[in-house]
Amino acid sequence: MARYDALLVVSFGGPEKPEDVMPFLENVVRGRGVPRERLLEVEAHYQGFGGVSPINQQCRDLIAALRPEIDLPIYWGNRNWHPFLADTLQKMAADGVGRAAAFITAAYSSYSSCRQYLDDIARARAQVPGAPEIVRLRHYFDHPGFVAAMADHTREALDRLPEERREHARLVFTAHSIPVSMAASAGPSGGAYEAQLRATAALVAGDRSWDLVWQSRSGPPQVPWLEPDVCDHLRALHQAGTEAVVLVPIGFVSDHMEVVYDLDTEAAAVARELGMHMTRAATAGTHPRFVSMVRELLDEPEPAPCPGTCCPAPRRPGGK
Repeated sequence: MARYDALLVVSFGGPEKPEDVMPFLENVVRGRGVPRERLLEVEAHYQGFGGVSPINQQCRDLIAALRPEIDLPIYWGNRNWHPFLADTLQKMAADGVGRAAAFITAAYSSYSSCRQYLDDIARARAQVPGAPEIVRLRHYFDHPGFVAAMADHTREALDRLPEERREHARLVFTAHSIPVSMAASAGPSGGAYEAQLRATAALVAGDRSWDLVWQSRSGPPQVPWLEPDVCDHLRALHQAGTEAVVLVPIGFVSDHMEVVYDLDTEAAAVARELGMHMTRAATAGTHPRFVSMVRELLDEPEPAPCPGTCCPAPRRPGGK
């Protein structure tokens, strides 16, 4: 760990009171041409939970769990809401941090889960004179600590099903849908996002049957996104005779709004409508193996930087 002066936890960010919600969403979609109606729809999801996303508190909880594990100062910066990355880097510079490792709370390769974070870190550094060098820790989708945490949480979710339904319950792994074009260009040779998710799901599932499906689509209907949607898939499983499922949000490391709304609210409602038994596995969160994984990543050889052509930004409507 002597190579680094500090650890920087980098996350997406989320609102913490009702009046935060719309400014936060405007930050998230700036420059993307998302219709106002869609923003109002998503705002209603947040307001249904008091205008508070769980993600910021979960970052605080993760940092609290990391402190006994890591003998380094720990800082926290978000892409889209307070504490913003530039503000955090300003504090780090004032504290004399010259070089920090960045743990990004996204495990997989894609523009939105990797390149966009790197671009935002670079943009924040450019705003701060004397900003520390930031070295991103590697993708950890297949790290034994992440896999063990998700496997434990999946077993716990299976145990919450009625005993007579557990043996034949189907594991349904979920991840954030992204445009097909973005998925195809993820990683140095393309296609990494879905391939990494499938690799993680296989490790977590072991010898149980499983599917990988998608959630949280937000793009215009004319743009192809990864499918099937989790709710559509539950209906298809029901038609095929499946009576019990465990939803496993393998694409997320904390229970933020996409998890608590899209799975615990929408998908749960579909399962009730179908008369299907459904439980949902927790995300990695502060599972001890996930926490120790961060220390292990710090101890690994420094990862090579991603090539600038890796996970390129998607083309916007109009070719921009």
